[in-house]
Amino acid sequence: MIELLFPWALIALPLPWFWRRFMPPHREQVPAIRVPFFGDLAEAAGAKVGEGSVVLQHRRWQLAATWIAWVLIVLALARPVQLGEAIEETRAARDVILAIDISGSMDERDMPDAQGNPQQRLQTVKDVVGEFITAREGDRVALIVFGTKAFLQAPLTEDLQTLRDLLDQTTVGMAGPHTAIGDAIGLSIRTFENSEIEQRLLILLSDGSDTASRMSPINAAEIAAGEGVTIHTVAVGDPDGEGENRVDLATLEDIARRSGGQTFFAGDAETLANIYAEIDALTPRETETLSYRPRTPLAHLFLEAALLVGLAGLAGMLAGQRRRARRAAEPATPPDAEGRPAA
Repeated sequence: MIELLFPWALIALPLPWFWRRFMPPHREQVPAIRVPFFGDLAEAAGAKVGEGSVVLQHRRWQLAATWIAWVLIVLALARPVQLGEAIEETRAARDVILAIDISGSMDERDMPDAQGNPQQRLQTVKDVVGEFITAREGDRVALIVFGTKAFLQAPLTEDLQTLRDLLDQTTVGMAGPHTAIGDAIGLSIRTFENSEIEQRLLILLSDGSDTASRMSPINAAEIAAGEGVTIHTVAVGDPDGEGENRVDLATLEDIARRSGGQTFFAGDAETLANIYAEIDALTPRETETLSYRPRTPLAHLFLEAALLVGLAGLAGMLAGQRRRARRAAEPATPPDAEGRPAA
């Protein structure tokens, strides 16, 4: 199917006819021979004397070639395109940021696996969160890691495999030994500023209490709520520990409550996996379907055709001029004895 992007250009089609019909003929002065007795010659020949003007007549094929070229040029100006088959794309209407605590306390080995063997907290988190990332097919996901400072490990992306590889490369303490929960939330808010999607979800996992943030986690949560960001908090570790090794459940619960999210506590790998499954159920994936038809421009084909028609018409005109010039240059054939032209 062919469609014209600028169909209003077709109003130019009759312009040559209007010009030929209503505009005066082109006048041009050329050198001529003055004959003093021209009037006598015309009278002797019985010709009527008029103004020295000639109206050039075009052959039919020349007019046809001119009109064809003009129509092709106007069609090219109308921007014809060929429409392909409709293509539908389904993409997520949700952006997700994972904020993972990698402070020094995440090196503790107190997270039992399925067999009951103690595992490093961070390794358990990486295993579970890695599977969660893989299941986010179609979502845009970002990764933030935080310790003493918060760092954007990966911006919002649909390249989930690269995101999981970056998660696997994180190690305990690479962002500092302390915990900056408020800064991680603040960095998440700045990351969401580049998102045009309304559903924004932050999943924050920590095993300690905030000791290094420049911004209070509670204030950061209120700002996030104002920006439409929902925060689910996941606590791992020991609520009865001391100092930074004690997970601050009260603060994590307050962060989630102020932003419309929920708080979860994971004591082992299985519970942590169930928590991420529950978070996925709480915030089901929303999608939007986009439909479009690819367009192939055709204007250049019409211009090329107009050029070929114009060149063909010019070649025909030049050939006709050469034939007429050759005939004019041929000497007159003298008549035979009976006054007839010689064969």
